Amino acid sequence: MKSDFAAAHLHLERACHYLRGDDETSSQTRAALDPLIDAIVAAQYKRPPGEVVEFPKVAKRR
Repeated sequence: MKSDFAAAHLHLERACHYLRGDDETSSQTRAALDPLIDAIVAAQYKRPPGEVVEFPKVAKRR
């Protein structure tokens, strides 16, 4: 089973939106959600490393 990072990202963003109060609990919870959102976004857009193709060296003409 694969994780749905896009859905997780959406739900965490919504949670932050619903916790928009100025009270200490809301502020602390939003602060705790921020690193989770960052981790989800990093996983969501993670790509395999690209393959570097070396081109043959061309002899310089003088």
